[in-house]
Amino acid sequence: MDYLAGLNPQQRAAVENTQGPAMIVAGAGSGKTRVITYRVAHLIEKGVDSFNILVLTFTNKASKDMRERISKVVGTEAKNLWMGTFHSVFAKILRVEAEKIGYPSNFTIYDTDDSKSLIRAILREMQLDDKLYNANFVYNRISSAKNNLVSYGEYMQSAEIQAEDISNKRPMIGTIYETYTKRCFKAGAMDFDDLLFKTNVLLKNHPDVLNKYQQKFKYLMVDEYQDTNFSQYTIVKKLAAAYQNICVVGDDAQSIYGFRGANIQNILNFEKDYPDLKVYKLEQNYRSTQNIVEVANSIIANNKNQLEKNVFSENELGDRIKVSRAFTDNEEGKIVAESIVQDRSTNGLAYNDFAILYRTNAQSRAMEEALRKLNVPYKIYGGLSFYQRKEIKDLIAYFRLTFNPSDEEAIKRVINYPRRGLGDTTVDKIIVAADQHDITMWQVICEPQTYIAGRIANQLNDFSMLIKSFQAESKKLDAYETALYIAQHSGILKELHTDDSIEGRSRYENIQELLNGIKEFAEREDIEDRSLAIFMQDIALLTNDDRADDKQPDTVSLMTIHSAKGLEFKNVFVVGLEENLFPSQMSLNSRTDLEEERRLFYVAITRAEKKLTLTYATSRYRWGTLTNCEPSRFISEINGKYLELETVKAPKMNIGSDSFDGERRSWSQQRDISSKPKPASSGSSATSAPPRPKNTMLPTAHIPTPGFTPDAANAFQNGMEVEHEKFGFGKIVNLEGTLPDVKATVFFQGLGNKQLLLKFAKLRIVK
Repeated sequence: MDYLAGLNPQQRAAVENTQGPAMIVAGAGSGKTRVITYRVAHLIEKGVDSFNILVLTFTNKASKDMRERISKVVGTEAKNLWMGTFHSVFAKILRVEAEKIGYPSNFTIYDTDDSKSLIRAILREMQLDDKLYNANFVYNRISSAKNNLVSYGEYMQSAEIQAEDISNKRPMIGTIYETYTKRCFKAGAMDFDDLLFKTNVLLKNHPDVLNKYQQKFKYLMVDEYQDTNFSQYTIVKKLAAAYQNICVVGDDAQSIYGFRGANIQNILNFEKDYPDLKVYKLEQNYRSTQNIVEVANSIIANNKNQLEKNVFSENELGDRIKVSRAFTDNEEGKIVAESIVQDRSTNGLAYNDFAILYRTNAQSRAMEEALRKLNVPYKIYGGLSFYQRKEIKDLIAYFRLTFNPSDEEAIKRVINYPRRGLGDTTVDKIIVAADQHDITMWQVICEPQTYIAGRIANQLNDFSMLIKSFQAESKKLDAYETALYIAQHSGILKELHTDDSIEGRSRYENIQELLNGIKEFAEREDIEDRSLAIFMQDIALLTNDDRADDKQPDTVSLMTIHSAKGLEFKNVFVVGLEENLFPSQMSLNSRTDLEEERRLFYVAITRAEKKLTLTYATSRYRWGTLTNCEPSRFISEINGKYLELETVKAPKMNIGSDSFDGERRSWSQQRDISSKPKPASSGSSATSAPPRPKNTMLPTAHIPTPGFTPDAANAFQNGMEVEHEKFGFGKIVNLEGTLPDVKATVFFQGLGNKQLLLKFAKLRIVK
């Protein structure tokens, strides 16, 4: 078979051995996608019915790419595969089986904004302090519970969980969780986490359904298995139990999503679940130069908790990795921008051959300013998604109501947009009436005379008739015609068309672009159901990692390292390599967190094909204060023989009454910047390591914000950014004790951690 001829021995073994449990440990750039696609193609070529194969991915883009590759080998059979993200595949199953767990098949999928909006409404109704019960915190707490398969009942019955909430001064989280769950259920809605949580409920409580899908999915493949959480792990294990033809693919060295529930133990302990497991290691990196691969290896070797493998490259040796030291973050941006301009000119590269990766989004500012000054075009990934824009969400809310009029969040979003005299007071009356009679908001709206006194009945009747007209038209028209009808008759198109401002025109054009996308969807021939309802499901399941257009214009890419996973660029800059920034200060409390930060650095390094540059600054503004920075420990973990170190002339600066002129220092003879000597590798000229460069700048004295007023001791919570009259701006990293003797550990830039008694500390909450 031709497609097998291009595989190396390890890849080929992983493709051909299709029976029983298997784990493919795929190092960075080792041809993982090729192996997955050819393995699926090989199953079909051997006579396995494509309807019996399930492939689970983490992005729609990954599944689309794989399906296209498979179709080149097996043709139209690729269309019959069950392939997609965890959420999209199990949403599809839930549409069929939803009634067994009490949901309508046309349930709405709430995005994060919808969920947080509902939580904020519940907090208002319960009259809880929204600073203490921050909606983000509550949402993440509920999300974590669901991903660990803890229902609201189990949450409230767990003595350990309740004790934790009480110690955090948030004893009502369980009640909020219960109310939130019941409100979603009444609205016929599931949030993102529910798509997995409810699937687990379905498979656990309905053995016939479990057996049905075990017999259907005789072969399972899971991509990026190191990123699975407990909920995903449990579903996969149940589905694979009958035949055990399960193949997981991943790289523990690229497990970087612990903060959102991913459990690296799922891949590290996979053999415990399947003792007769076959393990295939893809260790040859086809992406990067030998130097880049060796640097990545030297970094990840410092992690204790990992699967053994030896990643290597047979590509060219390549340049040594450049490490650039700047004196400020603005200087760092200038170094990067000038390097891009020079490399592009000297080596004939395009702008889209370059990527700038950083640990936090806030670091993009200095990079953007420097690029703009040199007229370098750039694109930031991870900004506001097209489908998160207000005008798009408004129109989509009308679509959602058309197919599920019980959708509470959609009602609240558009009942008075465009304005029709149904403001917040009316909405509050509807909610109260719905709660009192245990019915949905939609039922109240359809019979306003029965439930609400006053003159608003006519407006509510008009609104309900409008939505009912959309429902009637949707049964006669295709997706595009339905969407256009709703856009016109809802009044949204007219509202935006009459807004002559630049923002108004942009919003109108965005609506037109949405309609164009629906038109394209309605004309697709590769799917059977081209209804607006299916389009709605597809966009609801877009992940943050899905990018709408692979054919980007010629621009430099700026993004967080988390966003860069799975991508590759010829030239990569990893910026901000400083202690307390990368690794993050919040990761220094445990080996587990520090090892995840190191894996994140490994991911950053392995995005580079030809050239890698690491940069750091010796000073940086953080929380409004200029602070000293020292180089990241990760740089010192790299064998010096792979590095080329340099610095630039420091700008003249004023610090208090003192000034200095920086001197150019050549580091061309240095091979390491660690704080202690490192033995040289065989054949290396790096015999010793110089000390870390001393910081040359001191933080400016803190001047309190005008009108500085300390907050009460009971107002503080972990993670808050605060201001101290003397120490400046900082972040609370830990709270312990009980009022009035609560002790806070606060990290102040340039000063480190300080422990303060809140009743005496005089701290002001910044945010």
